[in-house]
Amino acid sequence: MPDQTLQRRAAYLRGHKAEWLAMAALLLEGYWPIGRRVSFAGGEIDLIVRRPRTIVFVEVKARSRLEDAREAIDAAKRRRFSRAVRAWVGRNPWCAGMTLRADAVFIGDRAWPAHLPDAFTIEGL
Repeated sequence: MPDQTLQRRAAYLRGHKAEWLAMAALLLEGYWPIGRRVSFAGGEIDLIVRRPRTIVFVEVKARSRLEDAREAIDAAKRRRFSRAVRAWVGRNPWCAGMTLRADAVFIGDRAWPAHLPDAFTIEGL
């Protein structure tokens, strides 16, 4: 297998593991899962969770250092994420009137996931 293929597979598996760790942390905080790896309009939402009147769209970032994970959500990523959120909301009218929020969960090596509520603004909502 070429090196590039191995690197992609390793990144995919790391992302998969990070999303499950993030979901576990959010479940312990009292959130209920709605969706995982939801793709709409050219963007992807890693996790969608809720509390009674709040829908939370979560971006999960895993890096060897937590600081690097925090810096990985750039403007282009926020635009794609927001586009996917708007498409999801448009297809799920049951969430009208609920609070919508974009959170982030950062995962570093040997560290419990760091949940950052309201990490950034969902553009266009």
